[in-house]
Amino acid sequence: MEKAELIAVRKRLGRRVRELRKARGYSQEAFAHECDIHRTYMGDVERGERNIAIDNIVKIANALDIKLSELFLGTFEK
Repeated sequence: MEKAELIAVRKRLGRRVRELRKARGYSQEAFAHECDIHRTYMGDVERGERNIAIDNIVKIANALDIKLSELFLGTFEK
C-alpha cells in the first residue's frame, strides 16, 4: 500500500469514529474521556492525523460497544 493510500484509510477510519461517536450522542471530549484517551489525540484520530495504536482502537470499539470489525466497516473501500 502506498503512503497516500494509508493516509486515506486513516481519514476514513477517523470519519467512521466521528460518525459512530455522534450517533451515540457523545461530545468529542466526553467520548475521549470514556475511551481514556486524551481529547486532543481523539481529535487527531477523527481527522486522520494519527497512526492509531491497536490498544486505542480497542478502547474506541469498547466505548462504542461494537466489535472491531464493525468499527472498520467501509474504511478500506475507496
